[in-house]
Amino acid sequence: MASTIIDIEKEVERWREFVNSVNGPEPSTNHIPRKAIWKKNKATLWHYAAVEKKYDIPVFMIYSLFNKPTILDFAPGSSVIEGLVNMGYDVYLLDWGIAGDEDKDINIEDYIAVYIKKAVQRALRHSGAEEVSVIGYCLGGTFAAMYAAIAEEPIRNLIVATVPIDFSVAALPDQWEEGLKDGEFNLDRIIDVFGVIPPSYVEAMFRSVTSPIYNSPYVTLLTRANDKRFVEKWRRMNTWTKGHVPLTGGAFRQLTIDLFKENKLVKGEFTIHGQKVDLANIKANLLVVSSKNDNLIPEGQSKPLMDLVSSKDKTYLSVDAGHVSLAMTGKLNGILEKWLGSHSK
Repeated sequence: MASTIIDIEKEVERWREFVNSVNGPEPSTNHIPRKAIWKKNKATLWHYAAVEKKYDIPVFMIYSLFNKPTILDFAPGSSVIEGLVNMGYDVYLLDWGIAGDEDKDINIEDYIAVYIKKAVQRALRHSGAEEVSVIGYCLGGTFAAMYAAIAEEPIRNLIVATVPIDFSVAALPDQWEEGLKDGEFNLDRIIDVFGVIPPSYVEAMFRSVTSPIYNSPYVTLLTRANDKRFVEKWRRMNTWTKGHVPLTGGAFRQLTIDLFKENKLVKGEFTIHGQKVDLANIKANLLVVSSKNDNLIPEGQSKPLMDLVSSKDKTYLSVDAGHVSLAMTGKLNGILEKWLGSHSK
């Protein structure tokens, strides 16, 4: 039997890099120059100026409530925002910030009617534009669609990626589904105890859906700890994946009951401060992008939006990507460069 010779020095170095990668300082974020132009409570509206402005219609971006929006500016060369400003767009990003205990009653209706609406108005004034293109990613896409259905502001284009719309399509673990339907899931008790759901609980919810046993990324890191380029990408991805933020009890209640359990958005029963959210009111040019390998948002949750809107110009794309890789591999930028470019002139 042939013997295996182990390079002790190389192995020691590999383990050293592994430990440093796991325990070292977080990698830098927010690479593209930006300026805060509006604030409300914890939220900030960031402006990213076009490198060379080619389009008069700015882009307004909305991300999910569960994570920081750094995945949209992941790294130089792997940034959705970088791609857009290089294409010639002024970009505005609504960053929800970090909710505190005093924010426990803020719900989805507030986020749309008080935050998104006011932020879009500010972006239009700041840019001097007559119209805006709204891009929503993940739950941010759900919010974007809700907002577009009630907006008085002029929306030229609506783009949603990996977006949950029809919550009757199963995505939660079976125990969650059964608990919600049977009333065994004591939501009020959880909200009464916490007020604002801690990041650790938010992370646990997502782990139960996407990867209940979370060790394979560390195994992969260990095997490739000598690859500096891979390690840098791994560290950025791991920081974002574990970077969940607190979720207000008000938003958690509406998300769980009104959307997951009762599917009010698709049924036309969801209201925002008394105003019915009718997706048929959406007439903007529409682009819906789904990822074929998305283990969080199935395509069946996104595609129904196509039949619910009144848009005459609407496109559905199914891309060979995952929930996050759609943004961080440049695939979304390629789609936006072609579709948004032809709809922004």
